[in-house]
Amino acid sequence: MSPHIPFPLRETAKVDENQPFQPNLNVSLTCPDCRIKPPHIVEEFASGDLVCGDCGLVLGDRIIDTRSEWRTFANDEGDDPSRVGAASNPLLDGDQLDTVISRRDGGTGISRDLNKIQGRATAQKGERNLMQAYKEITAMCDSISLSKVVSDTAKQLYKRVEDEKLLRGKSSDAIIAACICIACRQERVARTFREICALTRVPKKEIGRCCNALKAKLQTSTSVMNSEDLMSRFCSNLQLPNYVQKSGVDLVRRAKELGTLAGKSPISVAAACIYLVSYLFKSPRSTKDIANVAGVSEATIKAAYKSLYTEKEKLIDLNALKDKPNCEGISFDELVLP
Repeated sequence: MSPHIPFPLRETAKVDENQPFQPNLNVSLTCPDCRIKPPHIVEEFASGDLVCGDCGLVLGDRIIDTRSEWRTFANDEGDDPSRVGAASNPLLDGDQLDTVISRRDGGTGISRDLNKIQGRATAQKGERNLMQAYKEITAMCDSISLSKVVSDTAKQLYKRVEDEKLLRGKSSDAIIAACICIACRQERVARTFREICALTRVPKKEIGRCCNALKAKLQTSTSVMNSEDLMSRFCSNLQLPNYVQKSGVDLVRRAKELGTLAGKSPISVAAACIYLVSYLFKSPRSTKDIANVAGVSEATIKAAYKSLYTEKEKLIDLNALKDKPNCEGISFDELVLP
């Protein structure tokens, strides 16, 4: 150790030749005139220069403009001048970087014809079938007010079925119906088989077979449809107040605890509970109206209501309800005899 150097420098570290190139983050560009740190350097893309923002000294030239091009050279100024293209669709195969001929050319119609010819020549048959199926799924989900999450889940299920050939021999409509049904169960947006059947025009038995086959092959976790999930939608369609809906959900849970409607379908349980609660809170709805909304027969509703009526004292605590708002003066005398 040299006595003239109180703190001698460490030995230089050996550089590994096989180490990949990495930028030296310790190197920074500063203005040689100002020498201000941190430097104020401006990129002037119009002239292609690097300029010091304090003194105006040009530090570099011929810089590349990495921004998108916003000029348009089309005859129609309404075209999108951005050249970056649309975002890739994960539901389609391929890199999706094909060139597409514009349909606008100033009104001659030649570009529109060229666009059609190019689309037929470049588009693959499988991709066209996928796009058509995706359009049908989107239209069906929008018609019954399903969210985009459910629609995207159904599309992902359909793409997996097509890629892995899980349902050979089944029609496209049946596969679409099964995918929508499973997507509703996964996202906890309950829809009955009858509703899916009316939406897709596919027989209920065919939807059930496809759903069971997909559940076994995909090993997906689908929740069982509960009466509580149906209660909010049925009450909303019947224009019942929120407190009636909440009391109906409590009645369904109490009936499950006591086993009053054991063996009944969730739709029948929800319909019967709505029928009882609507009369109890003096907002009566007929069995015909409830049957049209729920999709069950009036006889089924009356049979389930009879079981609820016989055990109404065990199912409903009137003393606890009377302390709540909008529940003044309720009694079992309002109920209809079965």
